[in-house]
Amino acid sequence: MSQRYFSALTRLQRNITTVFSSTAALAFLPAISLGAYWFGGEATLVIVSALLPVIYLLSTAIPTNLMVSRDAVTGLFQRSAFEELTNQVYLRAAENGRHSATFFLAIEDYQQLIDRYGQAAADIVVQRTGERLIAALRGDDNVGQMGDARFAICMAPVRHLDLEMCIQLAGRLQNVAEEPISVDGISVYVSVSIGFCQHARSPAKDGYGWLQAAATALREAQRRGPSAIRAFSDQMRRDTQTRAELREEVVQALNSGQIQPWFQPQISTDTGQITGFEALARWSHPERGMIAPADFLPAIEEMGMLERLAEVMMYHAFAALKAWDGAGVDVPQVGVNFAGSELNNPQLLEKIKWELDRFDLTPDRLAVEVLETVVASAPDDVITRNINALGKLGCRIDLDDFGTGNASIASIRRFAVSRIKIDRSFVMKADRDPEQQRMIGAILTMAERLGVETLAEGVESVGEHVLLAQLGCDHVQGFGIARPMPFEQTLDWIARHTAKLQEVPRIMNGKAT
Repeated sequence: MSQRYFSALTRLQRNITTVFSSTAALAFLPAISLGAYWFGGEATLVIVSALLPVIYLLSTAIPTNLMVSRDAVTGLFQRSAFEELTNQVYLRAAENGRHSATFFLAIEDYQQLIDRYGQAAADIVVQRTGERLIAALRGDDNVGQMGDARFAICMAPVRHLDLEMCIQLAGRLQNVAEEPISVDGISVYVSVSIGFCQHARSPAKDGYGWLQAAATALREAQRRGPSAIRAFSDQMRRDTQTRAELREEVVQALNSGQIQPWFQPQISTDTGQITGFEALARWSHPERGMIAPADFLPAIEEMGMLERLAEVMMYHAFAALKAWDGAGVDVPQVGVNFAGSELNNPQLLEKIKWELDRFDLTPDRLAVEVLETVVASAPDDVITRNINALGKLGCRIDLDDFGTGNASIASIRRFAVSRIKIDRSFVMKADRDPEQQRMIGAILTMAERLGVETLAEGVESVGEHVLLAQLGCDHVQGFGIARPMPFEQTLDWIARHTAKLQEVPRIMNGKAT
């Protein structure tokens, strides 16, 4: 109701302003004055003569473009002002038969950016990103800051703006925002997801709904990321409702076997041999098909089912190890992710012992993957005791997303970490950026001194793979090696990978042999 009220108010304000600021209106002033005197006498003439200038001043003094709400330093609109401006643009485009679009952009992994570089550096990155967006647009397009690392853009109405043009503009904005930003001599790389909604595709008849549609498209892009671009569609609106329904189905899915691990291989940079797989949760819904982890993992957490998920993942991971053994292929270990809630279970050690005995597996076949943020914040409590007990049992302890959680060297030693997994943010474009290379080199040097193995996550190109091998990283994992796959596809992939190893020279310490 409030939005419709503001829409009507804006339209009335604009109409009054148009009437009183036009040249033609001046021609009627003598007639209005004469009519007031004729029908009401001198008293009415005085009142009308006093009111006309007041009405004129009030109507023209109200800023219809909200320029007073623009930040004088950054040139960005704040959220409330931007939303009202977007509503004005929506109404103006509808009245004039013009076309426009709203865009929503988000810097991904913003908290990790803070953890890695500090709040001040993250603020600089956000500020520079806003400046770049403004510079890449026309003077009458508007940019608003909608959160710590989120921006919105409302295009000024034009005669022609189709889907292809919007996609091209989104790509240009993404390229501009993802250029490295220098902070204290360090090149900081970020990835940006973008969602947009064309004026004609807005599900609502006001600017607020139009902007929310772009935000919905952004959430879809973030689920498909990194660096994804999505246009709003009615299907997205239906998907939002579907995700709410998933919360009601997730318990049954866990118990019925719909949620199972897919496996992503990890290989040695020295030999190319498979050194393990990571088990990643995937949901194959009987009616909706594959459901993205970003859609169902929050639902599992909300339902308090993370421990049940860990049980399911561990069971199927151990079953996969036995199947690989039975097929005569060498897969040394499988990594299973354990969140803080699972690690806080006093019965965790006994549960894992029981599962290992059940499948007749030695503890070294299980890599317990623990987020660096969990290790960095864990006091001397159940979590600490569980991690150390699993290490003493013989399980490998992998420190996941290393570089994002401020884990100290003392923490690495205290938890008997077997391997650190270098976060994707360090690996991204490392083959082209000397600063990234120096950061990776420093991590590898530290790991070597501590006697800890290293694995680089998110390796997406041959150049990144070769560089990591040259720098001395022990293992690599990512789309450049293989995407996660169901168990049924792993045997074929292993066979193809093994065959390729016979055809290419091996990389030994950065040298081909």
